[in-house]
Amino acid sequence: MGYDTIIEDNIDVLVVGAGLGGTGAAFEARYWGKDKKIVIAEKANIDRSGAVAQGLYAINCYMGTRFGENQPEDHVRYARMDLMGMVREDLLFDMARHVDSAVHQFEEWGLPLMRDPKTGTYQREGRWQIMIHGESYKPIVAEAAKKAADKVFNRICVTHLLMDDNKENRVAGAVGFNVRTGNYHVFKSKTVVVGAGGASNIYKPRSVGEGAGRVWYAPWSSGSAYGLMIEAGAKMTQMENKIVLCRFKDGYGPVGAYFLHLKTYTQNAAGEEYESKWFPALSEMVGKEYLDTENQHLSHKPIPTCLRNHAFINEVNAGRGPIYMVTKEAFQDPHLEEIGWHNFLGMTVGQAVLWAATDVDPKYENPELTTSEPYVMGSHATGCGAWCSGPKDLSPKEYFWGYNRMTSVQGLFGCGDAVGGTPHAFSSGSFTEGRLAAKAAVEYVNDGKADGISISNEQIEKRKEQIYKPMEIYNVYRNAITAGTVNPHYINPRQGLDRLQKLMDEYCGGVTVSYMTNGNLLKIGLKKLGLLVEDWEDGMAAENIHELLRAWELRHRILTSESVIQHTMFREETRWPGYYYRGDFMKLDDKNWHVLTVSHRDPKTGEYTMEKAPLYHLIENEDKEEAA
Repeated sequence: MGYDTIIEDNIDVLVVGAGLGGTGAAFEARYWGKDKKIVIAEKANIDRSGAVAQGLYAINCYMGTRFGENQPEDHVRYARMDLMGMVREDLLFDMARHVDSAVHQFEEWGLPLMRDPKTGTYQREGRWQIMIHGESYKPIVAEAAKKAADKVFNRICVTHLLMDDNKENRVAGAVGFNVRTGNYHVFKSKTVVVGAGGASNIYKPRSVGEGAGRVWYAPWSSGSAYGLMIEAGAKMTQMENKIVLCRFKDGYGPVGAYFLHLKTYTQNAAGEEYESKWFPALSEMVGKEYLDTENQHLSHKPIPTCLRNHAFINEVNAGRGPIYMVTKEAFQDPHLEEIGWHNFLGMTVGQAVLWAATDVDPKYENPELTTSEPYVMGSHATGCGAWCSGPKDLSPKEYFWGYNRMTSVQGLFGCGDAVGGTPHAFSSGSFTEGRLAAKAAVEYVNDGKADGISISNEQIEKRKEQIYKPMEIYNVYRNAITAGTVNPHYINPRQGLDRLQKLMDEYCGGVTVSYMTNGNLLKIGLKKLGLLVEDWEDGMAAENIHELLRAWELRHRILTSESVIQHTMFREETRWPGYYYRGDFMKLDDKNWHVLTVSHRDPKTGEYTMEKAPLYHLIENEDKEEAA
């Protein structure tokens, strides 16, 4: 293709993705590996990359243990309840016992944390959230990672992991290309920590046309964390546990600060409270354990987010929508009104702009809410991601195979969205997971586990040919265009993305079908996805480097989507009503499905193997402790 090949050799720890997880990994790798070579490869620019690139108004995971607020056990109970029981408690506890130290570091580095003027403690937005002035959150944290790393390669789209030619199932680095120059980059490394993003835009978004990029979560999160690991043969877990969010309509502005700090609430079009009317039927569907409204004071008894969604969705489908956020009361207080606007100006400017553009003043008019299209990520309130080893001092034998946060591929570690079973980590928890993964990666190298790695030139050249093939296809067939962008020989990335979003929406429980699917629909979706894979491999065209980037983002989204469909087919119950529904298995089934799901895609054949993994509850509930 005429692009230079850049080879970076003798790396000890390669960090792929420099969001909060990746920055944490680079920072901690330097502490434990003072003599190690640490390299970061980031698709965007480390100063403004990842989910908090635009800013954040709260750190959503902070125990406050030193202030006597919460213990790590409390957080495990909370996350377990919100996820209807399905979490990796060893990984969650491990993150929770270390996360406060990460937040204290952020403050030392200059991040402004709001404090309660009366007590001097951090200003709480909710039980787990503390409020910050976070417009520059990412640049502040990125500075620590830049100082720690030997090199930071910005603008590198990592497309594949390299595998060791001497030992099966051992990672040996990664390859990708520069999204500005087109140069081919080869990273030869003893370990790889994947801190890339989860998956937005695999489902058709509610916002179309001009607003197509207006989604919740980072629109540039293209499932690379999953695509890279799945193709390398890493086992995945809980990929069916996609999330649907309640958000302000069209701008996707988050509602957390409004509910928790401004004390706003929702009502239907008639001005009525509606959630509780749906709870009796829900109890029949999921069991009374998950709707214990009398014991909301216990940390493990919140009404799960998905069940609140279920009430929202059903109220709208019953013809009593739209659902409104009651802001008119809170906004009469000038201080709360200011916070309400700052919440968006600090992290979701588009929502403030949209309200201004559509003449909505929340002081005088209650704004509409909606439920989003589904997303797939492992660091927000869901548990998708790789099946990773836990820490030695906590994990049952089925959850431990040598090194904390190491996937089933030797030397391949994960953090943030990449790790399955650790919901409610958010930004601070992702940074903490990066630290834990990097510490283990350095230990892996020191133990000699990466000795003897070899990467053949054949593997490197094969990946290079694959990466630039879409540009070759375009150059060969570009003159065969019949009209506009229609070509009998190829599709472009936008056309491929439209197809993916349509099939995921209609066959795997998107917004246009009210999140409903079933076994037959999923089988059809899998068949159509197979056809899309064929078209991608033999007929994906990229006119330029930017389209090449979009082509590989689509490839990672396709790999992620296939995993989501396989997992959704395998779990024959509706575990998370309000996130998705299996119409052929509408009830939660603890007898058969109180387990974690684990998948493996054979890197050579592409065939999937699914299995159940035991679900261990390592932390007792508070009511059991009180009874004892």
